[in-house]
Amino acid sequence: MAFDDFDHESHTRRAITLAREAVDRGDRPFGSVLVRDDAVVMEALNRVNTENDVRRHPELDLAARARRELGPEERAETVMYTSTEPCPMCAGGIRHAGLGRVVYSVGGDELREFTGSDPPPRAAGILDCEVVGPVLNEEGRAVHEDFDW
Repeated sequence: MAFDDFDHESHTRRAITLAREAVDRGDRPFGSVLVRDDAVVMEALNRVNTENDVRRHPELDLAARARRELGPEERAETVMYTSTEPCPMCAGGIRHAGLGRVVYSVGGDELREFTGSDPPPRAAGILDCEVVGPVLNEEGRAVHEDFDW
């Protein structure tokens, strides 16, 4: 199945739902799914606060799981859909895992509006795969607008 045939809105919406679940649990508003052949094969949500571990970003969790559970060819055929563009740490993990594409809802450049801090470097400058976004930007932004940054 070709990437263009994937249901980008459905997968992005699931990542946004996971971001809301993270907030409901006391974590920051980030969620991600890993998709192969247009089917979700893994999902994760932010656990930095609940597990007291700065590395528990959903994108980094999925990149690490993909390295353990999928072969190189399988990883190259996967797409990570994420509620917010991956930070530099996560982008490095995704690059190391060799994932095929990343699709995000809210760009890293938009985070300044919510957090008041300088935006991180863009994921496309770190990744060696296609980066697509924003997808369902208004829905993704709503999670950040509702969060108490």
